[in-house]
Amino acid sequence: MTGTAIAHDRQPDHLIVAAVDGSATSYHAVAWAAVDAAVHRCGLHIVTSAAIRSGIGLGSALTDADVPWERKNGERVLTDATQVGRTVASGEALAISTELIFEPIVPHLIDCSRRARTLVVGSRGLGAFLRGLLGSVSTAVSRHAHCPVAVVHSTSATDAFSSGKPVLVGVDGTANSVPAIELAFEEASRRKVGLIALHAWSDASGIDLVPGWDAVREREDVLLAENLAGFGERYPDVSVRRVLVRDRPVRSLLDQSEHAQLLVVGSHGRGGFTGMLLGSTSDALLHSVECPMIVVRQR
Repeated sequence: MTGTAIAHDRQPDHLIVAAVDGSATSYHAVAWAAVDAAVHRCGLHIVTSAAIRSGIGLGSALTDADVPWERKNGERVLTDATQVGRTVASGEALAISTELIFEPIVPHLIDCSRRARTLVVGSRGLGAFLRGLLGSVSTAVSRHAHCPVAVVHSTSATDAFSSGKPVLVGVDGTANSVPAIELAFEEASRRKVGLIALHAWSDASGIDLVPGWDAVREREDVLLAENLAGFGERYPDVSVRRVLVRDRPVRSLLDQSEHAQLLVVGSHGRGGFTGMLLGSTSDALLHSVECPMIVVRQR
């Protein structure tokens, strides 16, 4: 292990941890993480693993001859990632630490998540084979991390146009979405943008021909208002647009995400069970939504 390891005595919420593997997507993840760290005035810790590039855990291992090359390559990736972070957070006093490990990345990130504010990963990595490997990393940490997990896709949404877009949060009417709502309000407030709160109140789409839909819609509207109650007083600077649709949650959130800089969802919701750490909605969105996405679980 090289670089500065994450401090085990650091208080939660004081550090954002970003994983990088040298792919364009992972550098987008670092860019997003650097902006979010600057927004929250916390440190950024960038970690890369030689195990990802060498396929450790899939039947191959580093030889003594491999180690110097992997170390040099890892240090190059960390240097490039640090430069990305410094560039996008220009003008901000951002503390950046780095770490090169020679072990599987997923257990390391999950351990880091016990002391981090947010884990940030790219949705895919280098090459056709490694794209699937990094995809499994984002899925694994989203399911098992102890802190919110941000998954960044083909864009970091840190440009001037995207950074003016609102934050989008999925509200499912259960207690599970409350941490997601709270995080979404905080992100919108710190980024000085509005918030779209979307509640998809039916799992079936179609035209309104069934008797009683108006009453159901009114009930779901009340449920959405109840879920948002109190946050307006805590975040008076955040303008909220409530969106109530009778459609499938995944499709509704995908449609609205085109107009958002960030999507925030809970890890499981209506219809899920306690042991299911990642619900069908968040799982489906994880690798399909274009804007950065945060999956929130209760600690």
